[in-house]
Formats: sequence, C-alpha cells, structure tokens
Amino acid sequence: MNPDDVKRLIEENLEDAKATVTHPRGTHDEDHLAATVVSPAFEGERLVQQHQLVYDALGDHMTTDIHALELTTYTPEEYAEAEE
Repeated sequence: MNPDDVKRLIEENLEDAKATVTHPRGTHDEDHLAATVVSPAFEGERLVQQHQLVYDALGDHMTTDIHALELTTYTPEEYAEAEE
C-alpha cells in the first residue's frame, strides 16, 4: 500500500486528522511505513488508544496490506508545542 493511500484513509476515517506517511529511512520494503498523525480525537487518550484509533481508521489494511507501521501521534496542542 502506498503512503498516499494510507494518508487518505487516516484523514478520511479519523476526526480532523492530518497525517504524514512515508517509508522509513533505510527501509526498502513497501509494506513498512511511518506515520505522524495529529488529531483532536487523541485528547485524553493513552498512547495505546491513540494508536488503536489509527489502526481502526486503516481497517483491514493493517492485516492485509501493511506489514509494519511506525506511529507518532499528537493532539493539535502537543504538535504545536513540538513544533516550537
């Protein structure tokens, strides 16, 4: 699955999400991806639940098309602080 398709699925299926999806550096396997996702849906959620929300947004693709997904998740406020 290509990064643009993963980005689209996350942004369409997760509340007000903005995603950046790439192939991790040094990885030559098309099934390995890295995603940074910012969404207000993460507010008040533990990291595990934040990741689960992203997996839910990707649905069956997590078990059929994506072998590995390195996730970094932020609330909008956390992302703004990280950018400073």
